[in-house]
Amino acid sequence: MRRKMTTMESLIGLVNRIQRACTVLGDYGGGGTGDNAFNSLWEALPTVAVVGGQSSGKSSVLESIVGRDFLPRGSGIVTRRPLVLQLHKMEEGTEEYAEFLHLPKRQFTDFALVRKEIQDETDRITGKSKQISPVPIHLSIFSPNVVNLTLVDLPGLTKVAVEGQPETIVEDIESMVRTYVDKPNCIILAISPANQDIATSDAIKLAKEVDPAGERTFGVLTKLDLMDKGTNALDVLEGRSYRLQHPWVGIVNRSQADINRNADMMLARRKERDYFDTSPDYGHLASKMGSEYLAKLLSKHLESVIRSRIPSILSLINKSIEELERELDKMGRPVAVDAGAQLYTILEMCRAFDKVFKEHLDGGRPGGDRIYGVFDNQLPAALKKLPFDRHLSLQSVKRIVSEADGYQPHLIAPEQGYRRLIEGALGYFRGPAEASVDAVHFVLKELVRKSIAETQELKRFPSLQVELAAAANSSLEKFREESKKSVIRLVEMESAYLTAEFFRKLPQEMERPVITNSKNQTAASPSPATQDQYGEGHFRRIASNVSAYVSMVSDTLRNTIPKACVYCQVRQAKLALLNYFYSQISKRESQGKQLGELLDEDPALMGRRLECAQRLELYKKARDEIDAVAWVR
Repeated sequence: MRRKMTTMESLIGLVNRIQRACTVLGDYGGGGTGDNAFNSLWEALPTVAVVGGQSSGKSSVLESIVGRDFLPRGSGIVTRRPLVLQLHKMEEGTEEYAEFLHLPKRQFTDFALVRKEIQDETDRITGKSKQISPVPIHLSIFSPNVVNLTLVDLPGLTKVAVEGQPETIVEDIESMVRTYVDKPNCIILAISPANQDIATSDAIKLAKEVDPAGERTFGVLTKLDLMDKGTNALDVLEGRSYRLQHPWVGIVNRSQADINRNADMMLARRKERDYFDTSPDYGHLASKMGSEYLAKLLSKHLESVIRSRIPSILSLINKSIEELERELDKMGRPVAVDAGAQLYTILEMCRAFDKVFKEHLDGGRPGGDRIYGVFDNQLPAALKKLPFDRHLSLQSVKRIVSEADGYQPHLIAPEQGYRRLIEGALGYFRGPAEASVDAVHFVLKELVRKSIAETQELKRFPSLQVELAAAANSSLEKFREESKKSVIRLVEMESAYLTAEFFRKLPQEMERPVITNSKNQTAASPSPATQDQYGEGHFRRIASNVSAYVSMVSDTLRNTIPKACVYCQVRQAKLALLNYFYSQISKRESQGKQLGELLDEDPALMGRRLECAQRLELYKKARDEIDAVAWVR
């Protein structure tokens, strides 16, 4: 046999601490958002939901268990938000106090202020109306006069809507209560007034629906002292009217006079004990009646439930620990303060970014194919849209050729006209060439942005992301300028030297035949070519010849422009994208500037890591404490 197990109080206290830590860390919101694993852990831990109709005595029962007058009172719906009440037993002689989750740094020792804060916090969500809200209020009470318990006080069940309430208030309250009592680990504390027929009890009706076997329902009869003389509630308390798996408990509430004069709760407990001890009807049940007994009964039941849930709780805790450790690894550990370690961290993240960027270009990730789309679609489409038809129109060719000849018309072929027409046409290629460079530049910039976003290591450091993006884009700008110079040179080279061989292959005009007249003088006979030398056919042939040459140049540039872009932009981006950033880092280090400025993490991520670390510590401690429990065979 292993060493003696921990006491009931310490075991339930452990579960209570886990529940409280979950709420402090924001994991449980009573229907709100939170991490699924932690919500599952909360729901695996048993809680006690206090259910009853309006004016059934719920508040008095809770205050009797706590031993303090701290709940708002009044007519109608007073409890308009769930109150998650966690009781933590302290050592004797310790001053009792209360804490709200929404005011974590403030301790309340005056419980009249606790009542006021509950009312004020309710009004903050619901307004000063009779509306209800499912958003819970979390209250922890630390006292030597309580047992370790977690209780959830819920709005009282009602049958009709009164003035100022929506028509759906009845269904809304029942739906809210069901979200708690439907859970299999919820213990239902069904409150019913003894001076009403148990068959009309709203709490018992609801408990029977969600817990037909009565295995997790505890029946509580309040207001026993207010029953008509000559009557008693023994049939209910002894289980003859309505049987539950657990014994019924009778409660004697404080009188209205005691409430009005703020009578001491400890005195009220003693008066309750005296009532049962001296009652002719209930004296034989006195040891099993009263609020103190109810608290101990619930605590004992919780112990047995926790014992049965230990394997599943440990499984959930171990699962949560694994998930937290994976998440911490994913987020990265805290940054070192040593300059060398910081530089190493920065360079490691640069390498990770560079790897992702190259994967985009080389096809491991999507995006690089858009550069191919520039060359295969955008550039050819732009070349086809060039206004050569307008430039080589009959009117334009005639004007340019005539202007090239000056006052003296060309004799055979208008060479200067040809050159001017070709040079003018080739100038149009500058636009598509520069547009291709800009399009590739845009794709590369977008890939830099995507690569930074996809580099997990960089997510922690927004300043480093900004610096890295700025340096990478600065390098891309330099590559773009070089690429533009290169493609413009290609266009200008085509304009600087025309391929003479192309024109030598063009069909020559027919030579004019020579004839002799009657005086034996020779003269050239007029030929069709001579007749059309300055006609439309002549200029159309010039336009056709120039168009053929321009088309040849277009095919050449369609192949050489992509090569220039890839060589000057894509290749350089793969080889030297971060060279400028590295030089900036070196300057920063040599000038004594803190590299840590680049490693300032996103505050939200730092907060998330801190929460994970706190949760991890909580669950490891809980696992160790539960593992330390040895069960008596």
